[in-house]
Amino acid sequence: NLVMENNIVLQKSLYFAIRIVKLCHYLNETKREFVLSKELLISGTNIGKHVNAAVGAEGRDVFISEFGIARRRAKETEFWLLVLFHGEILTEAEYQSIESDRLELVKIISSIVSTSRNSN
Repeated sequence: NLVMENNIVLQKSLYFAIRIVKLCHYLNETKREFVLSKELLISGTNIGKHVNAAVGAEGRDVFISEFGIARRRAKETEFWLLVLFHGEILTEAEYQSIESDRLELVKIISSIVSTSRNSN
């Protein structure tokens, strides 16, 4: 997909969603953890869903709104990752690995929202 190839936030949100899916599969299969992993799956994959909607938005308001929702979903994902880490379901290395990707995505999304709100 040409749009995906040229859009870093779409790429990173897709790769993050794939990591979330794999992490949730690991939590289900290895840790037998189903409830928290489902919450993580929803919030973590919804980041990309809303980034994709923003990129395809026809108007500036929808564009900003969808990126705002993506940022909120990233905040929810942070919460579930912290619960899994502090609940000793994820190791520190597992947590830090995916959290660094989440933070990078949040920085990009926040920059886009800020730039979009400040431009005329």
